[in-house]
Amino acid sequence: MRLVRWGDKGAEKPGLVDADGVVRDLSGHCADICAAVDFAALAGVDAAALPVVPGRPRLGVPVAGIGNILCIGLNYHDHATEIGLAPPAEPVVFSKHTGALAGPFDDLVFPAGTQKLDWEVELAVLIGRPVWQVGVDQALSHVAGYMTANDVSARDWQMDRGGQWIKGKSGPGFCPLGPYLVPAAQVPDPQALGLWTEINGIRQQDGRTADMVFGVAEIIAHLSHFMALAAGDVILTGTPAGVGMGRGLFLQPGDVMAAGVDGLGSQRVVVR
Repeated sequence: MRLVRWGDKGAEKPGLVDADGVVRDLSGHCADICAAVDFAALAGVDAAALPVVPGRPRLGVPVAGIGNILCIGLNYHDHATEIGLAPPAEPVVFSKHTGALAGPFDDLVFPAGTQKLDWEVELAVLIGRPVWQVGVDQALSHVAGYMTANDVSARDWQMDRGGQWIKGKSGPGFCPLGPYLVPAAQVPDPQALGLWTEINGIRQQDGRTADMVFGVAEIIAHLSHFMALAAGDVILTGTPAGVGMGRGLFLQPGDVMAAGVDGLGSQRVVVR
């Protein structure tokens, strides 16, 4: 089941993408796609009986009501190696402002004041119910679903403006999500997924979530030791090697970013 939100920005409606890639309207079964949705009930819906959404509708952020965007840095062994740092002893935690959220095919407007705009494909995790100081063995039971994410980063803002990463991570469009939300029940092992990025058709990142320093369950358990995670929070779990910063290559207006995760769909974002 591939859940989407379709329509103009700010007026999206719930939907799903059927086996033929057709967007179907779910408005008759739920008000919106959010962490509180009964995913088990939606799994029983006959997709073929749902109304077809005509044309080529815009797909928005696949989840409504996102509260916090929490991120994990240096969480792939090969990424730490490419930038010359040792893997951390504990997860490196930072956040993105929710104003960075964007649909998976929305344009990214190149912001004034940065010269080092970078890409980072990531596995995103949607928290489905409150989490407070859980163990690793229980952590995944709090996950509602998974998405493709791109942690777009202005590296000069991140590194050269006081060392506060959130400043380089939070510009408008710096967090495209989707195209789909895939319920957790359909992703039996989040540590067995491939993820990739292409810039102008050239593969730059090609990794596996098995290379994470800290797996998804470890990340959730660690975060929950320090903060009470809420339904609707999203966690970006880190990126594999191949980011622009690792090779001195950065985005320019006109570039096309494509990013995807196995089973979760791919994005295509044009830099304007």
